[in-house]
Amino acid sequence: MESEDATRRTRLASERTYLAWIRSGLTALAVALAAGRLVPELAGGAAWPYELLGVGYGVLGIGFVVYGLRRQVAVEDAIARGEWAPLDRSASLGFALGGVVLGLATIAVIVFSG
Repeated sequence: MESEDATRRTRLASERTYLAWIRSGLTALAVALAAGRLVPELAGGAAWPYELLGVGYGVLGIGFVVYGLRRQVAVEDAIARGEWAPLDRSASLGFALGGVVLGLATIAVIVFSG
């Protein structure tokens, strides 16, 4: 019984993590819309830097959603086998680098567009 409860808790934790990947993806897509469409209309001037940022955040958001699904499937399969599915280092590094690059690009657009 205790083993069954632990598996149930693990599956529920996995589900919460999957939903966090989806939330992160939707948040990045909302930022993409804001940066690419709303901010250029409010700021005036050249729109292309904001549109480029919007595309970057959109790609990041889609990456979160797609990788979140792949991760969910891998974790569920591992749980079914009684194993562990570690987070892929290259994906982790890719998301971190993507966030850093987009953060620096956002700072550059803010500083140099005014």
